[in-house]
Amino acid sequence: MALPLEGLGAIVTGAGRGLGRAEALELARLGASVVVNDFGQPGRDGSGEASAGPAEEVAAEIRAAGGSAVAHTGDVADHQQARELVELAISTFGKLDILVNNAGILRDRMIFSMSESEWDSVIHVHLKGHFNTTHFAAAHWRERSKAAGGPVYGRIVNTSSEAFLAGSAGQPNYAAAKGGIVGLTTSTALALAKYGVTANAICPRARTRMTEDVFAGFEEPGEGQLDPLAPEHVAPLVGYLASPAAARVNGQLMVVHGGMVAIVERPKVAAKFDAAKETFSYAELDELISPYYAERPENETFAAAEVLGLKRG
Repeated sequence: MALPLEGLGAIVTGAGRGLGRAEALELARLGASVVVNDFGQPGRDGSGEASAGPAEEVAAEIRAAGGSAVAHTGDVADHQQARELVELAISTFGKLDILVNNAGILRDRMIFSMSESEWDSVIHVHLKGHFNTTHFAAAHWRERSKAAGGPVYGRIVNTSSEAFLAGSAGQPNYAAAKGGIVGLTTSTALALAKYGVTANAICPRARTRMTEDVFAGFEEPGEGQLDPLAPEHVAPLVGYLASPAAARVNGQLMVVHGGMVAIVERPKVAAKFDAAKETFSYAELDELISPYYAERPENETFAAAEVLGLKRG
């Protein structure tokens, strides 16, 4: 029986460790050939011996299990290096079918303490990095579709965050970048649907090297149990969204962790007010809107903090 991703070529960014590594291994397990991207050059391990670097180590792990994988150590936030990443997948596998954007960094600080560089670096890696790879992958699929005279196979899985949904107070840069990624995803989903390409976003909760401080107080696994925040809880959803089975899943946002997937509904209009004349006056807005908010909970905002309480069961 054929594997669901057999014959498909994939890219996973930020795949040298943590969430990206688990996603790359899952795509390979399901039959995909994978370009394992992780920024950085080979170095030395703790003993001083030469190290291949995390991207090559994951690629070697996939090959050792009988799969096909190559490493790429470029920076996806750099436009030209993102182009080279997509070109590597195409030249190695003949085409690109799946793009999983996962690469990211954290520079947490309250808005009044955040430096310009802390803001810029997070927006650069997360939001621009997602754009760069998506841009070149989309161009590839559009050209293939034109040559084929119809839809082709394409899957994009982007990585947003509950920090965007819940309005994480200590992560204004990260929340903004992750919110931007959702906008990028829904726009891309509509733009590429006619070419046979889907684009979806996930909000994963996973204990990785990047998030170890964020989840320091969360539930720890019992002896012999899988960590409730293990990346392995997230990877199967990525594999599903990358598969033919998810052809009708497009432009969606899903929260995933600990054996649970929650589909997030799009925003809905809560109230609507019409001006008595052609336009509003200050007094009329005060008369209409102030009573409305007087009846609502004081700290209720557009943020959906309740997603932080989601769990299996």
